[in-house]
Amino acid sequence: MFRKTQKQAYAELAFEFYKKFGYEFKNPTLLVEALTHRSYIYTNENHLPSNERLEFLGDSVLGLVIAEYLFKLHTEYNEGDLTKTKAILVNEITLAKVGIEIGLNNLILLSSEEEKSGGRERASIISDAMEAVIGAMYLDSGLETSAKFINQVIIARSAELLADTSQRNYKGELLEYLQSRGQEPPYYEVVSETGPDHEKIFNVVVRTTGNITGSGSGASKKEAEQRAAAESLQFLKSLEYDETSKED
Repeated sequence: MFRKTQKQAYAELAFEFYKKFGYEFKNPTLLVEALTHRSYIYTNENHLPSNERLEFLGDSVLGLVIAEYLFKLHTEYNEGDLTKTKAILVNEITLAKVGIEIGLNNLILLSSEEEKSGGRERASIISDAMEAVIGAMYLDSGLETSAKFINQVIIARSAELLADTSQRNYKGELLEYLQSRGQEPPYYEVVSETGPDHEKIFNVVVRTTGNITGSGSGASKKEAEQRAAAESLQFLKSLEYDETSKED
């Protein structure tokens, strides 16, 4: 039976990556290393290290690109706001979610044991591979190429990713924001409920200083309140920024 050479296997993996993402590695070995989980190196003769070093590099490249994007986009954000927002876009949960959506998890090289134990869907493995691929692209073609990939797979989804209220406590942030300015705590009100009992949707508004500054809907009161708080926080910060700009 014909057995693929190592070079052929590398080329096939690089071609699969090219079909998915439109980037052709000049050095396919970098891509293979980026997709090699440490479990794979003990059971195969690819003579490559695991992706852990590339993960380290990719983490820094990703952080830089996301930081620059947020810095330019949100001129009204202070350092704390930028840090919290960046943390959502670069954390393990986000990277794993994106990795599954774009199918990168299907390219990761795992041992058969790791595969059987669910490694291909494990968040830590997928997020590490995402960072390693970014690091590999940086070494292969530089910052511009890796930034283009980050824009394509993460920044293009940023609105959706940041709207995931499960990753951020917007109610807590809104309360902290108001208290730091000597204002009363926010007041949440369910204004309507729609749908059958088993699929009920709650519609909530939040009032700050007596005015409605945000609204949100969700399958639970908590989810709706989180979304209302997120909208209120964005509105209040934009308002504050506009007033500061006028003074300047």
